[in-house]
Amino acid sequence: MPEITTLSAERRARAGKGAARATRRMGRVPGIIYGGDRDPMLISLEPRELSRALSKRGFLATVAEVRTDDAVDRTLPRDVQYHPATDEPLHVDFMRVGADTRVTVTVPVSFINHEMSIGLRRGGILNIVRHGIALICQVDNIPEQLVVDLNGLDIGDSVHVRAVTLPPGSRLTITDRNFTIASIAASSAVREEAATAATAPPVPEQPAAI
Repeated sequence: MPEITTLSAERRARAGKGAARATRRMGRVPGIIYGGDRDPMLISLEPRELSRALSKRGFLATVAEVRTDDAVDRTLPRDVQYHPATDEPLHVDFMRVGADTRVTVTVPVSFINHEMSIGLRRGGILNIVRHGIALICQVDNIPEQLVVDLNGLDIGDSVHVRAVTLPPGSRLTITDRNFTIASIAASSAVREEAATAATAPPVPEQPAAI
């Protein structure tokens, strides 16, 4: 069972840009809940509570219970619009879901055993190509993260998606290629050391002692 976020909301009566702007002037964030066998419901949310939820990694892959005075909607956040200058949330979309609903979500990637990587111990750097991986899975089986093990990886090695264990019943949205998630790259210091070693004159052999 994935972690569930709880958000308090109030119903709002009017749709449209003007109504949304009026909601923001009142110090709240407009949103909508849609899907399932019920009509869409316009809501507004308290900005500090919403910001705390947004600050958690993987918000768009986390089930959210949105509570109003007369209902509790089990949802999955599907979109957040942000102000281009302040990054404050302007609008949030939630989709109603059931236990068997299959959804497409981007799950965060977590890397472990940095200290066991040969390349990182040699001064290499972890080059992350994908911070999240898109999966199709049931709502009640969304993983909090996908784990990538760096144990034994040397400079020049890469980790590909088929090396990652997926939750039962889930599948990748990209199935036709084994794409790269991360690699161990040489740092500038390691590259300079290698270049110096390659251009250094050979050390003359010492004469054998008589």
